[in-house]
Amino acid sequence: MGMLVPLFNILFMSDGSMLYPHLLAQLDLGHVQLRNRTLMGSMHTGLEEERGGFERMAAYYAERAAGEAGLIVTGGIAPNRAGAVVPFGAKLTTAAEARRHTVITNAVHQAGGLICLQILHTGRYAYHPFAVSASALQSPITPFKPWELTQSGIRKTVASFARCAQLAREAGYDGVEIMASEGYLINQFIAPATNQRTDDYGGSMENRHRLAIEIVRAVRAATGPDSIIIFRLSMLDLVQNGSTFEEVLALGKAVAAAGATLINTGIGWHEARIPTIAAVVPRAAFAWVTESFRPHLPIPVIATNRINDPAVAEQVLASGQADMVSMARPFLADPQFVKKARMGKAHLINTCIACNQACLDHVFERKPASCLVNPFACRETVLVKKTSPQPRHVVVVGGGPAGMAAAATAAECGHRVTLVEAAARVGGQFHLAKLVPGKEEYAETVRYFENLLADLGVEVLLNTKATADWLLTLKADRYLIATGVSPRKAGFENEDDPRVLRYDEVLLGHKTPGPKVAIVGAGGIGFDMSAYLLGGHAKIENPKKAFQSYWGIDSTLQSAGGLIDPDYGQPGRELWLLQRSAGKLGGKLGKTTGWIHRLQTKQQKVHLWGSVQYIGMQPGGFEIERLGKRLVLPVDHVVVCAGQQPLKHVADTLVGLGCA
Repeated sequence: MGMLVPLFNILFMSDGSMLYPHLLAQLDLGHVQLRNRTLMGSMHTGLEEERGGFERMAAYYAERAAGEAGLIVTGGIAPNRAGAVVPFGAKLTTAAEARRHTVITNAVHQAGGLICLQILHTGRYAYHPFAVSASALQSPITPFKPWELTQSGIRKTVASFARCAQLAREAGYDGVEIMASEGYLINQFIAPATNQRTDDYGGSMENRHRLAIEIVRAVRAATGPDSIIIFRLSMLDLVQNGSTFEEVLALGKAVAAAGATLINTGIGWHEARIPTIAAVVPRAAFAWVTESFRPHLPIPVIATNRINDPAVAEQVLASGQADMVSMARPFLADPQFVKKARMGKAHLINTCIACNQACLDHVFERKPASCLVNPFACRETVLVKKTSPQPRHVVVVGGGPAGMAAAATAAECGHRVTLVEAAARVGGQFHLAKLVPGKEEYAETVRYFENLLADLGVEVLLNTKATADWLLTLKADRYLIATGVSPRKAGFENEDDPRVLRYDEVLLGHKTPGPKVAIVGAGGIGFDMSAYLLGGHAKIENPKKAFQSYWGIDSTLQSAGGLIDPDYGQPGRELWLLQRSAGKLGGKLGKTTGWIHRLQTKQQKVHLWGSVQYIGMQPGGFEIERLGKRLVLPVDHVVVCAGQQPLKHVADTLVGLGCA
């Protein structure tokens, strides 16, 4: 019996096909076989508009194809000028533009992959004065009021979709994805919320669906029978006066009959006040939506949103919720996601933590996308790992995120690496971050690097407090210092009062604040502490149900748009979130996630105060000055979240000695 256990582990742990049979199974689309059931979902990279961006995109997509993504979809490309996201945004309207795309399709095909171009007409979401829509109704998230498309304009729009699809085929794409969800142009025609027309394209369901069906028919006619057509169907609008279950189902059947190959699930409009892809969303939180429609649709359907782990993807497929799974950011974080799963190396997958910081936030700031946990993403031709001709002994001091990444990269380049960490485990500040509600995924980054460092043979010295003198005894060729940070003091009187707590000792459970708390500092740490203290860190038995209840999502799909009254529950504490500066609290939080944190504090009745001067602790609480008046907040504790300061002593000493 002693020999059977290792044999069992070899058989079932070294072969990912045994672990993920549904995920790794082929999908027969009739004219083409997908090598597995993963879709690398569409995500704009910002390279579409960059000089030299097509060559960089070619390397980016080719690496994901080599990593065995089943089918890749590009970022959104407009079919005409009006549909572009921004002025001079990416479009495909001419043969000359199509030729630029061949470098991408050739690279993907050479890597063994398939790729579709997403045709995206932004409609009223366009950031330019030529925006058009079903009706002249301005979006709440854009500054331009759209022009209402005339019937002539509609015919030209249908033709532009067909022309774009034809050019995509000429460029070598295996098909297209028609973007009809997330509140973009086609969705604006579909939903009563944005369609007030009284002609053949407004009013009844059949009329509101007309544009979508005409576009699919035209695209099929233009591309022929062997082209993949993915239709991104908004199954859950999450806005008032959105589509009903019956309407979504009717449209799904109609586009299938018109020639669509696959139906991809769209969740929520960009203007919806419900998070759909941020880290606060549970994994696979919307797969139930796809599951509701799948039995009634004649073509394969794809589940999407917050599927970032092969085990989660396998469960979605094995349970019959979908025929494929779509993952965009997980392929940004790890281009070899599928290959590692197939090889039984899922423990070495660099998991997407849904932070949005370097991907979506960068794109909204008109910067090329990258990834917080994989800075090589979209920089495949810029940041190139090369084996060093002169391997050296490299000592990395500090096992936080920066130190772990530096140690791993040095080892991948052929160096002998020693990582020195004072704590009992590598991970640094991520061990604090993972305790914050909605940031539990940060634990996955620690898991990834721990496994990667072991796989690379990095020597890790834990519980080792490094001094400059001791480090010199290691006689390393290079020292990399990544000793991290410590909490910064706020600088008010009596800050050593026992009622004044640091954010780290609260998160680690060393100190427990009372029912009334003032949080000093309204940056990212302050908002995280607010979420933690409001009880969000408590274990939830059914996170998906709790998420639906809190945000008011109709799990029965009976209401138009999928909205019901939210249940915010009772705040766990009374909180004051304070900042010295004037202006909106949390104004510098991420563009695509900051609104969630600000909204949650309001939902939980947190007092949000700016322009506050901190005086100090008094017998009755925390004395402050605001709007020219002094007052004492009746709090039990003050938690200082005033930022961080670098730990530089070791680095300064080594630099002084000329060793770092």
